[in-house]
Amino acid sequence: MPPSWPPADADHVLVSGITMAAIEQELFTSGLPVEALMEKAGLAVSRRLQRRPDRDGHDGLLVLVGPGHNGGDGLVVAREWHLAGGRVRIWCPFERRRPLTDAHLRHARWLGIPLLEAPPDPADPALWVDALFGLGQHRPAGDAIETLLRDRQGRRPGALVAIDVPTGLDADDGELLGTVAATASTTYSIGLIKRGLVQDAALRWVGRLERVCLGLPSALLGQPPADLLLGLSAVDRASAPWPVPDPAAGKYERGRLLVLAGSRRFRGAAHLALAGATASGCGSLRAAPPRDIAPQLWQVHPHVVLEPGLGTTPAGGLALGDLGEGWLNRLDAVLLGPGLGGLGNADEPVAAAIEARERRRWQELGAFEGLLVLDADGLNRLAAAMGSDWLQGRRGPTWITPHEGEFRRLFPDLAPLPRPEAALA
Repeated sequence: MPPSWPPADADHVLVSGITMAAIEQELFTSGLPVEALMEKAGLAVSRRLQRRPDRDGHDGLLVLVGPGHNGGDGLVVAREWHLAGGRVRIWCPFERRRPLTDAHLRHARWLGIPLLEAPPDPADPALWVDALFGLGQHRPAGDAIETLLRDRQGRRPGALVAIDVPTGLDADDGELLGTVAATASTTYSIGLIKRGLVQDAALRWVGRLERVCLGLPSALLGQPPADLLLGLSAVDRASAPWPVPDPAAGKYERGRLLVLAGSRRFRGAAHLALAGATASGCGSLRAAPPRDIAPQLWQVHPHVVLEPGLGTTPAGGLALGDLGEGWLNRLDAVLLGPGLGGLGNADEPVAAAIEARERRRWQELGAFEGLLVLDADGLNRLAAAMGSDWLQGRRGPTWITPHEGEFRRLFPDLAPLPRPEAALA
């Protein structure tokens, strides 16, 4: 595994609004004119819009222009479409604008680009370009704009794109600033991906997320590793550092994996986990399933070596304490957790002997030098048996996949933080 994957480059770094503003300010301090950066952003978005497969399905563009530099980006888009012979109109509901944005608006008027005097019809047939606020949003857009954005999605769903950040979204945590946000079919994140755009709360508003490259110097991305958040996308699977085994290698030299998944209550989890493990291409696949479902697993996954089946905990979960001595011998990786179930019921104490056997298995896992993937109830069982400090003492690499509830149980002191900050901590 390389020192960092994915690489800490512009395609993967996730930034806060403060960090992005600091990067831009450093560029301006170095001598790059603000006008130059605005031109780069607006021209890049204009080219993206020209390549949209649905561009002919809309009656031109309607650019919603805000008072700041996001509005200026939108006006560059409007200018380029007009000069290319496209139909474009502008709506700017703000009397005061930053000087550079105001200059672009004057030029657009001089070119003859129509400026709407009244709010647009939500059923307008044009593709709307949301350039109202972008990154600098800190408060709700106001009742009139929120109503317009809500009606637009109701009347013409999918007929709006956003420059940098949809109006009404916090760029750092992805939460709504008011009651609604612009519902974008595509959001063109300028320069770098903003942290809030990849949060669950933002996904319905962001749509397809595309990064618009500004050619930022790599030196500006050199944040200290402790402050660095990286994001993955589906296309990153192709660049993942897959192992390349020797062509003459036998199956035991192509990855040896043990799957601990499923329980009496969640029987299908073992089947699904083994199907995913099989697709990974590992050479030797073992499983220690619940005794109740071992016969069915053998019939569906005949290539899997089944260890002696495990018993059931008082809560109906998989009894990890039943694993035999040396259960981690000759393994490269362990997947632990899908459908594992709990150890004990909330209203009944667990017998000391059961708890002791469970803790012993976790201690053995702590000394395991191979890869450990902890998912679902594996995280919940770790939180109950050992706590998050156990992770710091693990000798091998560990990947965890918590959703919000699992994260809260494992890291109760971090749970109140916004998700990006909690993950970073």
